Amino acid sequence: MDLLLHSIKLDWPVLLPILICSIFVVAVVINRFSYYAKNKREVVLLIPKLQRELAKNNLQAAQDIAINCGGVIGEVTEEAVRIFSEQKSGFSRSFDIAAALATRKLESYLTILGTIGGVAPFLGLFGTVVRILYTFQDLAMQGNQSAAVAMGIGSALIATAFGLGVAIVAVVFYNSFQSVVKRYEDDFQLLKLLFLSFVDSNDESTTPSNSNISL
Repeated sequence: MDLLLHSIKLDWPVLLPILICSIFVVAVVINRFSYYAKNKREVVLLIPKLQRELAKNNLQAAQDIAINCGGVIGEVTEEAVRIFSEQKSGFSRSFDIAAALATRKLESYLTILGTIGGVAPFLGLFGTVVRILYTFQDLAMQGNQSAAVAMGIGSALIATAFGLGVAIVAVVFYNSFQSVVKRYEDDFQLLKLLFLSFVDSNDESTTPSNSNISL
């Protein structure tokens, strides 16, 4: 504990950037946890309801299901119903745009975690190097003192440990949140395949069969 207080007292200028990074990590983690929890929906329960209404060509009921679903999944589904009703031929491209916009919302602030995960260890290493240089300077001025050497090296390593700790937390949550985004993207693809199946079936129903073509 004394070593930690000693390090904070002497090396606070180099520890301050790491502390700021840790605050950013906590803020982003809380924000993303709250956002994902608020938008969590079970697409496996949504798809059968949509399938029944689309099979009956009841687009208004499908739209109501999307609105009642809410969240990011509901927004994408609502847009998919609108596209399906207006431009079936270009459904795939238009849906991809809507899904990409939703994915951007899901990925917001994740780059902060990725950047801190890469930078924080180097900030800690920088603090360690600075403290070791000051320790050598003190030794040159005061002579060889083993206690001073131990205190200086111990204080220097705290910056590295602090930086590594912040980086590990940032990387763990970054990977975890990326997996959440990937699950949402998979849900978007399931919705896309559902609507495309009805687009294809409509195209087939409007195509005249060979038996009806006069020779």
